[in-house]
Amino acid sequence: MKPTDENITKILTDLEISLNERWSKGDSSGYFDNYHESITYFDPVAEHQLIGKEAVLAHLTKLYKNPHIVRNEYNHPYVIASDDGGLAVLGYNLNTFVLDEAGNEKQLRAWNATEVYKLIEGEWRIVHSNWGLAKSLNIATAS
Repeated sequence: MKPTDENITKILTDLEISLNERWSKGDSSGYFDNYHESITYFDPVAEHQLIGKEAVLAHLTKLYKNPHIVRNEYNHPYVIASDDGGLAVLGYNLNTFVLDEAGNEKQLRAWNATEVYKLIEGEWRIVHSNWGLAKSLNIATAS
């Protein structure tokens, strides 16, 4: 029996939040352990699409510093699943917050996140990840 889109949405949203909360507190291994061996990956720093877990881990390990994120906002999560319920795309907006010098929250980044999850041997694994900066342009443009 195929799980409902509502069930998949809850499962993947909860999973993504758990992986990201670990990342925010300085533990990048949650995402790293979840990535499929054949993951494809994009982010604003990558010069090209990264293919394979080894390439993605090398890229992220080089860049990752504990961001000391104190709060995240997960906005507008949306999941669309394949008819058989074995593949799903999760898209959401993520706002991250850190403390400034005075101890007040300030926004660090605004992200547009897309994660493609595949159900493999009963576990949802990320097979494609795309992170784009939101609110990065002063003017709207398509080119």
